[in-house]
Amino acid sequence: MLQNCRRRALELYRKSYGKESCLTGKEKIYCSVQAITVTVLLGLFFYRSWIAAVLMIPVGILYLVMLAEKKIKEKRNHLRNEFKEAILSVAANLRAGYAVENAFRETLQEMKTLYGAESMIYQEFYKIVQGITNGIGIEVLMRRFAERMKLAEIWEFADIFAIAKRSGGNLTEIIYETAAIISDKIDVEKEIQVLIAAKRLEQGIMSVIPFGIILYVGVTSAGYFDILYTTPVGKMVMTGCFGIYIAACILGMKITEIQV
Repeated sequence: MLQNCRRRALELYRKSYGKESCLTGKEKIYCSVQAITVTVLLGLFFYRSWIAAVLMIPVGILYLVMLAEKKIKEKRNHLRNEFKEAILSVAANLRAGYAVENAFRETLQEMKTLYGAESMIYQEFYKIVQGITNGIGIEVLMRRFAERMKLAEIWEFADIFAIAKRSGGNLTEIIYETAAIISDKIDVEKEIQVLIAAKRLEQGIMSVIPFGIILYVGVTSAGYFDILYTTPVGKMVMTGCFGIYIAACILGMKITEIQV
């Protein structure tokens, strides 16, 4: 069972932090340093032992995976908001009378103005425009874009775009309505995230409070907690507290995780 858990942790690590991750080198270093710091602090806080800190490496890996997933999610949410503006721009350009290919070219310039040439949405639309110049179908380029980003909204737009182009319907109106629906969905999710931001802050503060209490008592009443670190029963109590703390942190993050 332990081997299965370790294998699962390594799979999550490779998926969220390995080659498949969209994190930069600096972001990976930042996450690694933070995970090491948290692992050491947990070992010293619950057991006052460097050996315990070493034994908590699996916990550190789990925290590293969660932290990397959080960073990736933040970047994807940012890309989702940029994509909303991009497809609205494409729809507006189509309604203005541009051909599909020229609508994407105009959107590329607008994305450069709004977010800069270093933004992810500009770089992705640049690949699409380059593909159009090389004679590749837009539906193929959009599907490749969706495969790279792995966002549901991009998949939806790519699928509907391909169907609309094959069916020969009113492509302008179909894309405009699709862009409006996806935009509304993203706006609703953004509003929900704003509403629960305060609860997430409270959850983060509550996660730190136990450390502050123990530190305060340890400084003002030296030796008060020594029995918890020097006796077998005390170590068992701290192990139970450690398990409850980890479970509470994970549960708190799950409660504040809302998908639309």
